[in-house]
Amino acid sequence: MTTNTLIALVDGSAYSESVCHHAAWIAGKNGWKAKVYHVMGRREGADKQDLSGAIRLGARSRLLEQLSELDAERSKLAHEHGRAILEDAKSIIAGHGEIEVESRLRHGDLVETVIEKEDRGDMIVIGKRGEAAGLAMEHLGSNLERIVRASHKPVFIANRAYRPIEKVLVAFDGGASSLKAVDYIARSPLFAGLDVTLVFAGKETPEIRKALDGAMATLRSGGFTADTAIRDGEPEKVLAQITALDEHELLVMGAYGHSRVRSLIIGSTTTEMVRSCRVPVLIMR
Repeated sequence: MTTNTLIALVDGSAYSESVCHHAAWIAGKNGWKAKVYHVMGRREGADKQDLSGAIRLGARSRLLEQLSELDAERSKLAHEHGRAILEDAKSIIAGHGEIEVESRLRHGDLVETVIEKEDRGDMIVIGKRGEAAGLAMEHLGSNLERIVRASHKPVFIANRAYRPIEKVLVAFDGGASSLKAVDYIARSPLFAGLDVTLVFAGKETPEIRKALDGAMATLRSGGFTADTAIRDGEPEKVLAQITALDEHELLVMGAYGHSRVRSLIIGSTTTEMVRSCRVPVLIMR
């Protein structure tokens, strides 16, 4: 069942602005509305240090009262910060045109929130790195892999810098999820008018050639004139090189398949590929 709704996750990091621009692009092309979530951790705004045991008799009551007031102020500031993040996100998305935008401030675990709310959306957008990860290439958002593992919806992983998407690279391994990705592209308004290239990383076999020809037929039925490429090498290295050299702005891949791409999300291949690839990644389930 489709909801015509996009779920975007923002945390105030350097990647949140990119998340909003990509969310607006996706929602605008699909005619969807956008729901923006900022999830505050259970202890966010609370004092991390318990000082009550260090308070001496006589001063205990007043100091406990002051600590309580301090915790309340921290909680208030954390809520105001969360609402400011959501207001900024709504402003960025609305700036792309007539897109209906709703915002939600939630407490708890981010992944639990996504699992609870994902049935109300058709796609999830999240930044490659979160607020605590910094900008170093070796760091990924701590919740990213957990969300991709847990979600049953397509997950769009935004990189730091937004740029318009015109060329799409599809990681194809002949497996069920890559075939589903091809079918999704052929049917979705999101990809209308974009250049699409299917790439297989590995040795060509008759089975792979047949699967590529079938995928091309599916794309042609959707009005696409797509290209194919077969490159020998490790999937994460091949995909990163092609996106960089051929200036693709989006990589689409399935979460499971029959080749080494299968370890994407459930092993080191996906983590390494997402880390090394400098364009957004759309992962299909």
